[in-house]
Amino acid sequence: MANFYTDNKALKFHLQHPLMEKIVALREGNYSQSEKFDYAPFDFEDAMDSYDKVLEVIGGICADIIAPNAESIDAEGPEVIDGHVKYARGTEENLDALIKAGLMGITLPREYGGLNFSIVPYIMAADLVSRADAGFVNIWGLQDCAETIHEFANEEQKNNYLTRVCKGETMAMDLTEPDAGSDLQAVELKATYNEEKGVWLLNGVKRFITNGDGHISLVLARSEEGTHDGRGLSMFIYDKAHGGVTVRRIEHKMGIIGSPTCELVFKNAPAELVGDRRMGLIKYVMALMNGARLGIAAQSVGLCEAAYQEALAYAKDREQFGKAIIHFPAVYEMLTVMKAKLDASRSLLYETSRFVDIYKAYYHISNERTLEKEERNEMKKYQRLADIFTPLVKGLSSEYANQNAYDAVQVHGGSGFMKDYPVERIYRDARITSIYEGTTQLQVVAAIRGVTTGAYLAQIREYEKEHLQPELEQYRRILIGLTEEYAEAVDKVVAAKDNEYIDFQARRLVEMAGHIIMSYLLLIDANKEPDFMKSAKAFNKITRQIVHGHGEFIRGSSIADPDSYKFEL
Repeated sequence: MANFYTDNKALKFHLQHPLMEKIVALREGNYSQSEKFDYAPFDFEDAMDSYDKVLEVIGGICADIIAPNAESIDAEGPEVIDGHVKYARGTEENLDALIKAGLMGITLPREYGGLNFSIVPYIMAADLVSRADAGFVNIWGLQDCAETIHEFANEEQKNNYLTRVCKGETMAMDLTEPDAGSDLQAVELKATYNEEKGVWLLNGVKRFITNGDGHISLVLARSEEGTHDGRGLSMFIYDKAHGGVTVRRIEHKMGIIGSPTCELVFKNAPAELVGDRRMGLIKYVMALMNGARLGIAAQSVGLCEAAYQEALAYAKDREQFGKAIIHFPAVYEMLTVMKAKLDASRSLLYETSRFVDIYKAYYHISNERTLEKEERNEMKKYQRLADIFTPLVKGLSSEYANQNAYDAVQVHGGSGFMKDYPVERIYRDARITSIYEGTTQLQVVAAIRGVTTGAYLAQIREYEKEHLQPELEQYRRILIGLTEEYAEAVDKVVAAKDNEYIDFQARRLVEMAGHIIMSYLLLIDANKEPDFMKSAKAFNKITRQIVHGHGEFIRGSSIADPDSYKFEL
């Protein structure tokens, strides 16, 4: 039987990273839970065996059910009936298979019925599901919203909603509105407390809401009358069972068609406040969005994998001029670059996931007891790394998903333009990844802080110290030179002390840092696993092109010469 986990050695490689021992011990409270739950691991090897077995189950479902259903779901799509969403038949089959396998609430604590898995295997599961059907992962993967409830809700809310998610109920995050897309401070959905009923009532419209008719929704609403900025917004839980929300329509989209993107009308919809008033955007949405961005990065990597696999299979099978097209330099170069971008994106994805894992583990421990000084320092260290790596991986991996999808269609030639081949759907599905949960441009805005503070450079220096085999030293030397070129570019831009000029050069600086980081990660991977050697060498060349090109552009522009960087109408 086909299996998307066992047929991809890279996944098990990343699952076995040395940091996993620390991550799992923190997550499992040094394996004390085995005394309370008979399915909790009693040591590291037992935990990793559980991860491995569950991922194999997911890999089988992806290959045997989700992937075969993808084309029919794309053709059928969801529909609105009596103000609510009815999924496509294949979507219902996919959900049913994953729910029966107990694969909802993967990261949630066992006391609520979850598996208490760390973030790495959960992101790996999202990677697998996305390879099978990127649209479907937007329904299954929104269980990640439950993490926000776990972090910030009260005990009664946790006991109610988290147990339901673990049993298979779906979630949504209702943030954007017709006049509030990326600018969430402009949200105007009104939340009014009804003293008589003792509940909050929500009124207004939300737009572009993924899986908007989910069972449980996190809703950003304006609770403070007379305010017009983020300080007047609070976070609420809406339970579909209580009514008050209707689906006005499902958006007619280019891609991810199986995932219903809804316009919602709230009319006195009862809701529960999460945490403190006024902290909805400032605190809770920021945590929610960071989790969502990591999820989109996983979706992007899954799409990179799907595009590469389809292109590779077609190139081996398609013959022109008496031989398979994979033997033509123009084609095998494209495939080599696609594979290098896939491997680099995946390495960055799991490095980021490990940083998030450690930070989140310490955060949950801190809610139970006071952290020791060393633990607090570690938590702060990994939180800083998670904060700068999350926009980096979301931005770069989504761009690579689009590039790999484009090249996969190109390898197919005219056939790739036809709906007979999956790459046509993959190409359409990939396009959204660099737009939603913050466009690539907004990821750059978030990531530039890692450039200007020197945080990326400091982490690059850490990678620089890694032990490498002698045959890889030449590539390290190249990266050391590129790092100096990057540092000089940063110094030049920052020295201008002009925010507009920094913003103009920001994408170039972030891409320089990101490519050097990914190149180092691939070298470190190749040092342990020879299968990554080809991608490490190829990506080193890609990094040289990016860093030299961007460096030359920055050297050639000057704040004293506005024509070199400003656009005038």
